[in-house]
Amino acid sequence: MRKSKPPKRYVLPDPKYKEVLVTKFVNNLMYEGKKSLSYSIFYDALDIVAKRTSESGLDVWRKALNNVMPSVEVKSRRVGGATFQVPTEVRADRKVSVGMKWLIRYARSRGEKTMVDRLAAEIIAASKGEGAAVKKKDDTHRMAEANKAFSHFRF
Repeated sequence: MRKSKPPKRYVLPDPKYKEVLVTKFVNNLMYEGKKSLSYSIFYDALDIVAKRTSESGLDVWRKALNNVMPSVEVKSRRVGGATFQVPTEVRADRKVSVGMKWLIRYARSRGEKTMVDRLAAEIIAASKGEGAAVKKKDDTHRMAEANKAFSHFRF
């Protein structure tokens, strides 16, 4: 066990929308330190979302992120030789980061030609409550519900 918790690292807000959440999303989207490319992918995707939905791209993205964030998850816990899937509440900061990672992962696995199109399509689908990222959240919730009997093993 470590002596003290490491200090929380805070990120600067993004240049266009002045949002910290956008910067965190872009950091997750980034490969090999190519942040400017990541920003251009994100901003272009939001422009496409705004064109297709005739709403603000940022609002649709926020709605999509809220639809993807899990509130419960299962964690493996060994009790007397057996491993149980114990449902636990998800902390607020973990909720956001897991939601972002799922949104990006399932956008990457889509079939559109460019990452901009993939991300835009996944954001639109998630904002409507559809798409693979929302399905992943529903599966996680279903798993937690199925293992509710083991919730007394919580640590």
